[in-house]
Amino acid sequence: MNRSDKDLDRLHRLLSRLPVAQMPMTVSELDGFVTGILACPETMSPSLWLHHVWGENGTSNFANIDAAEETIGAVMGHYNAVAQAMTRSLWIEPIYEIDPNSDEVLWEPWVDGFIRAMDLKPEVWSRFSQLADTETNASIRFLRKLYAVYVGESDLSEDEIRWIDEEAPDMIPNCVATILHQTRPELARAAPPYLPDEPFRAVPCPRRNDPCSCGSGRKYKQCCGRN
Repeated sequence: MNRSDKDLDRLHRLLSRLPVAQMPMTVSELDGFVTGILACPETMSPSLWLHHVWGENGTSNFANIDAAEETIGAVMGHYNAVAQAMTRSLWIEPIYEIDPNSDEVLWEPWVDGFIRAMDLKPEVWSRFSQLADTETNASIRFLRKLYAVYVGESDLSEDEIRWIDEEAPDMIPNCVATILHQTRPELARAAPPYLPDEPFRAVPCPRRNDPCSCGSGRKYKQCCGRN
């Protein structure tokens, strides 16, 4: 994503300074949120979405003007980094949280951010879904199923939820790439490796438990795939 650990640590510190009671976004939530903003079929200006980053009620409560400028600048810097990454590849690299005790990948905050972005323009996504191909609509439905699991509103069985929890980190980038191919056609490559009348299918990246392709001998999630 072309963002250094230093940039992300700074962004984390700035977001953490906002009052906890108003539930500001974490870096992972923000990453999913701006990805959803940029994936929208209709452009959204910062005035429409930026205040949602500060908390559920949209109130910032910055300590002072300097803190406001620094935090807004960091958030917009991350937005621009995600946008630039999309111009290089439709395959985005989500910033997932990691459980420090179990090393488990926590995909839920990222999906929460992405769906919150979609819900800012429900009428736009509804019109888009009527025109989108089967593969793209399936990707949207899968992301919403993930969100339903996260908020405890899923009608899936326990076995299905366990499978989703394990597979979600690998499947989310594929779903987003499929959606971006139709919502942001200007970003698609000039010579895609599929026939014009076929739905787009993103080429899978290495799975998180696969050996890393760099030759380090470690798992992909512990090497090049660790965000």
